[in-house]
Amino acid sequence: MRKRVIKTEAETATKQLAEKLAMYLRPSDVITLTGELGTGKTTFTKGIANGLGVKRTVNSPTYTIVKEYAGELPLYHMDVYRLEDSEEDIGFEEYFSGDGICVVEWPQFIEPYLPAERLDVQMKHIDAYTRELTFIPRGQHFESVILSLMG
Repeated sequence: MRKRVIKTEAETATKQLAEKLAMYLRPSDVITLTGELGTGKTTFTKGIANGLGVKRTVNSPTYTIVKEYAGELPLYHMDVYRLEDSEEDIGFEEYFSGDGICVVEWPQFIEPYLPAERLDVQMKHIDAYTRELTFIPRGQHFESVILSLMG
C-alpha cells in the first residue's frame, strides 16, 4: 500500500482530479474523505459526481447523513459527522456492497463498518487555494486505480 500525494492549486483543480478518479471506479467502491472543515471534501465529491454523470446539484448531506444521486453509476454521498459517539448503523453494508459508489466524509466515526478494501483520501489546507490530497489505496483494485489516476 503506497501513499500518493497530489497538490491542487484551485477548487476547480480539486474537482477535475476527482472527476478523473471517477473514470476508474466501479460498483461497490468506497472512497473515504478526511480533513478539517473547508478542506474540500464536498468539492471533491462534486467532482466524482461530475465524472459519474450526475446532473443534480451535490451538496453536503450533513443533516440527512446520506444523499443518493443518479448517474452512470449511483452515487451515495455520506456525511457521518453527526454519528460521532453513536453506534447507529444506517445500513452501511447495503450501501458499501451495492451497485453504486460510496463517498464517506468523516469516516473515522464509522470505522467498524467500513470495508477493508477502499480508497482513503486525506485532505489538508496548504493555503487559501492549495490543497494537499494523500491517496491511500487499501486493496489491489485501489492500487490499480491510483496508478491509472497518476499515469
